[in-house]
This record gives sequence, structure tokens and C-alpha cells, in this order.
Amino acid sequence: MNWSMKAYVYVSLKKSVLDPQGKTIQGALGKMGYKGLQDVRQGKYFELSLNGGLSKDQAHSEVERIAREVLTNPVIEEFRFSLEE
Repeated sequence: MNWSMKAYVYVSLKKSVLDPQGKTIQGALGKMGYKGLQDVRQGKYFELSLNGGLSKDQAHSEVERIAREVLTNPVIEEFRFSLEE
């Protein structure tokens, strides 16, 4: 199969890890008058373009491997991703 895809990878700190940047943003938003915020956590976003040389299952496996081995620090971060044709 030969088609191109995009992978969207979202990396965030594990819930058990303190997020000082998120807390700073939350405090700033509160001071600016924004209401109703319980928590703010920051993260990273990656958009990967795949050239179509892989099947959908292969693309899924390869993106998962890239996210796990390169884009995240598994000690403190977790990831999720989606594929789109």
C-alpha cells in the first residue's frame, strides 16, 4: 500500500510529576482574570509526515517507537498519538 499519512504526537508530563511551568501559567491566567481553571499542564506537540512507504500497521508501530524512544523521556513523560490519512 502506498499512501501518505500524518501522525500527531502529544507528549505531556506524567500526572505524578510536578509541572512548574503549568503552575506559572495557571497563576498568570488567574491574575489576568480568567476563571474556572482547576489545573494547567503544559506539553509538547509533534506533527510527523509519513511518505507512504509503510502499511497502516507499520506506520502505527514506527510512530509509537519514535514517540517512545526519541520524543519522550519515559521517566517523566507520557505520550499519545493519532494517525490520519
